[in-house]
Amino acid sequence: MHIPENYLSPQTCGVFDAVMIPVWGVAINKVKKTVPKEKMPLLGVAAAFCFLAMMFNIPIPGGTTGHAVCGTLVAILFGPWASTLAVSIALIIQAVFFGDGGILAIGANCFNMAFVLPMVGYGIYSFIRGRVKGLKGELIGAGVGSYIAINCAAICAAIEFGVQPIFFTDAAGAAMYCPYPIWVSVPAMLAGHLTVFGLAEVVFTVGILAFVRKVSPSFGVGTGESSTKGARGLIPVIVLVVALIAATPLGLLAQGDAWGEWSAEDLANLVGYTPVGLEDGWEWSALMPDYSIGMLPDWIGYILSAIIGVLLLVVIFRIISACMKAKVDFGPGKGEEVQR
Repeated sequence: MHIPENYLSPQTCGVFDAVMIPVWGVAINKVKKTVPKEKMPLLGVAAAFCFLAMMFNIPIPGGTTGHAVCGTLVAILFGPWASTLAVSIALIIQAVFFGDGGILAIGANCFNMAFVLPMVGYGIYSFIRGRVKGLKGELIGAGVGSYIAINCAAICAAIEFGVQPIFFTDAAGAAMYCPYPIWVSVPAMLAGHLTVFGLAEVVFTVGILAFVRKVSPSFGVGTGESSTKGARGLIPVIVLVVALIAATPLGLLAQGDAWGEWSAEDLANLVGYTPVGLEDGWEWSALMPDYSIGMLPDWIGYILSAIIGVLLLVVIFRIISACMKAKVDFGPGKGEEVQR
């Protein structure tokens, strides 16, 4: 679901950048009010779950792959606006350092996976959670919400792909960017997300949520317990992050690319020509493209990339925490700033 460089026109990218800038502004203000200073580093750990989940590529028949996102998971633990911020930072790190998703397409990718996905997922989760009490209701809400949410994000990406050949063609009528029209892109994207990728999102979201609720009740906002009091309970969460890092090379077993993430050469083989926007478009030279590091074996590069990504997220959110005023956590939306 990571839209690559030059698959969307500059005009399309500009529109989504313009949309996301105020969204990020709202998210920052909401997070200041709802996430206490001492719990901000935990939001970085939650963002790490998203980063790692997106490294586990899963194949489906036909030679394409996909992955979970876990945006609904972060929304449940810290609120939907916190999820928007956390997933956005994870996506930006992936694009800048690993070339996973285009730099120019950051706005569109964040709109799909960091805004639409957590907002839809959290809305459905809240609806079910209000009607089915206890942990059962929470897990059912998480499962249903995450499944519908990732499919909504996939539809958004498919529409963004599909309008390109309608609005942007050269003098000969050939597509300049993504060549697949909307009546091809939408069914193609939904085929994987309604089945395997949607199931993967449910497994990651419900599995991690159930684990966290059992071993670390203080992980998240509105728990009535500070992270310092529950420090011992955080150890299993850290162990889970380490285990996921160690398991990321499993993502290398999937052969092929995700739908809409082909190289220019591969796309030319599929449609018979290279769209001019891809052929002459701008390219970003990532430091660790496709989570590889120099001449190291792919599996080592994958693990080191996972470690680097997780550390960047933890450091970024610790810096954010250090810049915040202290706050008493009375639950979501009820924090009060206190001077120290």
